[in-house]
Amino acid sequence: MKKNNKLEKIRNIGIIAHIDAGKTTVTERILYYTGRSHKIGEVHDGEAVMDWMPDEQERGITITSAVTTCQWKGSDIQIIDTPGHVDFTIEVERSLRILDGAVGVFCAVGGVEPQSETVWRQADKYHVPKMAFINKLDRVGADFFGAVRMMEEKLEAKPLILQLPVGAEDTFTGVVDLINMKQIVWDDDTLGATYTAVDIFESYREQAEEYREKLVETIAEVDDDIAEAYLSEAEISPEILVAAIRKAAINLKFVPILCGSALRNKGIQPLLDAIVQFLPSPADVPPIKGAHPESGVISECPPKDKNPLAALIFKVAMTEGRKLSYVRIYSGKMMAGGDVFNPARNKKEKLSRILRMHANKRERLDMAGAGSIVGIVGLKDSSTGETLCSAEHPLLLEQIEFYEPVISVAVEPKTHADQEKLNRVLEKFMAEDPTLRVRQDKDTGQTILSGMGELHLEIIISRMQREFKTSVNVGKPQVVYRETIGAESEATSVFDKEVAGQNHFGEVTLTLKPLARGAGNRFRPTVTEETIPKLFIPAIKKGVMESLESGPMMGYPVMDVEAVLTGGSHRDTSGTELAYTVSASMACKEALSKGAPFLLDPIMDVEIFVPEAFMGDVIGDLNSRSGKIESINAQKGLQMIKATVPLAKMFGYSTSLRSATQGRGTFTMQFLRFDKS
Repeated sequence: MKKNNKLEKIRNIGIIAHIDAGKTTVTERILYYTGRSHKIGEVHDGEAVMDWMPDEQERGITITSAVTTCQWKGSDIQIIDTPGHVDFTIEVERSLRILDGAVGVFCAVGGVEPQSETVWRQADKYHVPKMAFINKLDRVGADFFGAVRMMEEKLEAKPLILQLPVGAEDTFTGVVDLINMKQIVWDDDTLGATYTAVDIFESYREQAEEYREKLVETIAEVDDDIAEAYLSEAEISPEILVAAIRKAAINLKFVPILCGSALRNKGIQPLLDAIVQFLPSPADVPPIKGAHPESGVISECPPKDKNPLAALIFKVAMTEGRKLSYVRIYSGKMMAGGDVFNPARNKKEKLSRILRMHANKRERLDMAGAGSIVGIVGLKDSSTGETLCSAEHPLLLEQIEFYEPVISVAVEPKTHADQEKLNRVLEKFMAEDPTLRVRQDKDTGQTILSGMGELHLEIIISRMQREFKTSVNVGKPQVVYRETIGAESEATSVFDKEVAGQNHFGEVTLTLKPLARGAGNRFRPTVTEETIPKLFIPAIKKGVMESLESGPMMGYPVMDVEAVLTGGSHRDTSGTELAYTVSASMACKEALSKGAPFLLDPIMDVEIFVPEAFMGDVIGDLNSRSGKIESINAQKGLQMIKATVPLAKMFGYSTSLRSATQGRGTFTMQFLRFDKS
């Protein structure tokens, strides 16, 4: 019973948001008020505890998700502060995969911005219960109710307003707590560390009563006990209301909404209370399921220390030349110096050290149990997305999905010494970052780095120099295209050779058909057993899929093509898997060349915020870049232009926009789809 109590006191949460909504500032206040740090680190001063990388401190943005633990009112809160920039979306994805709850931070001026939408959808994908903190209520143009409306419209969220702001912009002084019907006032002299709950000012009482009524009404829709009390007009105590809100939030019925201004030290302690009250512990979420690596039988892994080990590596970092693996333990426990089993690689690994992380600082642990998020030193072969379990109870947890890169640069070492280091350094980066790809260009011999955006690649190159003292010359960014076909085509190929004293024969006829954008690649056999035995169909599929990895035009992956196996032949004595794989690959390549191949551009979803006076110039510039205007909406003194533009036409756009709008225009951009421009 004691252990279960301990588990119920754990909160594994992520702080998610658009860039510059104030995630790291919120996290810094959480660390200060929980006593985890003794001074408030400011992002704009480059002193934030969670932004510990030099590149993060210089740029004032979060690049890598940082893990920390703090205590609040008897609960252990394990926090992951995630990046907000679209180039580092994978950091959010892999964090949300292992978290039990999330706090979405929204700017009271900008509301729901593009990357807020992306990270919110990622949380939805993993069914993560969420809360929202409307931040920056002290800024000019702050609109609490406008931000809540945008959450309803853009995120299809069902907001549950638990607090109301007192004042706005420079008159913002605190919040009204609708559960306890009190007004909370912070003391500026103590950096917001002390605060008092007072009676609601008369000027806010009517609004507070109206929204308290709405809060109870909304909860009554999903909770029978509250509905009964509401209909009989009985008094509903704060304790009963908190229990009902917790249940509804964990079941994804509503999103509790709180508000404040992290930079002005207002609103953080009630946010911590709400994290403990309304977000789930590992015991509150459904147990994770895994499959037996051989039989495929699915089994549950309840979060108990005495159960067999089930843990997932969600991130790998190279620090001071050593590999540090971040692990979420779902079930069972790990002992420092003990062994674990990696079923994906069929290998045993030794845990030399288990660490409790606080950004880039660490504390050694002898043991870590169910519900923990820890760092591990000692894993040699295991990498991101892989499962750790016990050899006696092998289990595979669901993999993490990774994104395909859309932009690449050529890099070449400046000196012979750099040449020797480059491959080693790039291997370390690829172990850390699954969205980074490296390949050698066959024609030029250059090393090509591919990533999620210009900033992503800039950071990698900066880290090469800073952390590994490896200097490189960098080419201009190049777009990573895809290829497809425009017409149906057919090809036949025969492989008939003697290899190592054995005859290999296989004949394959393929028809390739273009599919709709986003349909993916498919393989469909239509031949009879007499034409080609079933035994060889997997080998033919393998040959087809391998040849679709490199298109006939520029060697980019081929997408949205259906390969239909329509004919072929076999010989009883010399038909082999090798022959059918090779002949399928040759037939596919020939059919691709004959199918009117063409390139598909990465198309970006672009949102541009400009003062109305500059609209004409900005739209004219977008048209010259083959942009398609989707919509134009007025938003707080600005016009928001939503457009789709080929990535190839967006290089240098930030400079063009600044000069066209006298520095007043801003834009955000994220990958939408591959399509013909």
